[in-house]
Amino acid sequence: MSSILTNNSAMVALATLNNVNRGLNESQNRVSSGLAIRSGKENAAYFAISETMSADSGMFKAVNEGLTSTKNSVATARLGAETVSDLAEQMVERIAFAQGNGINKEDVQSELEALAGRIQSTIDQATFNGDDLVGAASTSVSVVTGITRSGGSFATTTISFDTVNLQSIHDNLAAIDVTDSGSTMEAKLQAAETELALAVTAATSLGVTEKTLEGQQMFLESLTDTLDSGISSMVDANMEEEAARLQAYQVQQQLATQSLSIANQAPQNILSLFR
Repeated sequence: MSSILTNNSAMVALATLNNVNRGLNESQNRVSSGLAIRSGKENAAYFAISETMSADSGMFKAVNEGLTSTKNSVATARLGAETVSDLAEQMVERIAFAQGNGINKEDVQSELEALAGRIQSTIDQATFNGDDLVGAASTSVSVVTGITRSGGSFATTTISFDTVNLQSIHDNLAAIDVTDSGSTMEAKLQAAETELALAVTAATSLGVTEKTLEGQQMFLESLTDTLDSGISSMVDANMEEEAARLQAYQVQQQLATQSLSIANQAPQNILSLFR
């Protein structure tokens, strides 16, 4: 039965067109934004997971940037310690030279004082942005290296390293006087060798710390790449599929519009029977 009051065909065609338009708009939004999931209403589980992972990725990147500053401080301190070690070795060699007979110990002492001055200058300069890891008593430094959600709880991860006291090494070396007869030359050489060993240990310790920080930074870079890839797999739109779907919706829209136009002609056909 046909009716001029109720056009069932037009209602069906209109509903179909509305559905097609909604799908077309949604596909256009995905193509324009590049996201398949933009809010919790689209997929609550994926949205919550992706937001948490995105926050973690951002925090890891920020921590990595902070580690760069710490690594630079350690690298500067390590260079200073290595330089002090080289200078201490030269002092040991000059003190060993002074062990012989017929040596002008005043000249050797002048050399030692010059070397001690260079050590002090190195210590004073071995700072990065005011961060001094070599000029005071040894202390433990804790550095945040990342975050963890193990066991469902949030916490930070850290590593610790010790600063080195190059100032003490300098002071003890500078106190050695080969012209002083208060102690034997052998004792002076032994004291200098002890300070040299401490300088080598300091340089080695800082080198290990620098390597550890570099390794952690490399890990964080790989970790953030993995997190970003995981987020992408959950929320990013498949552009090939969306492009094909967009074309299909456009064709369906044209057909639905034509169907609605045909359905809207039905009442006119009924009226024409009465003319």
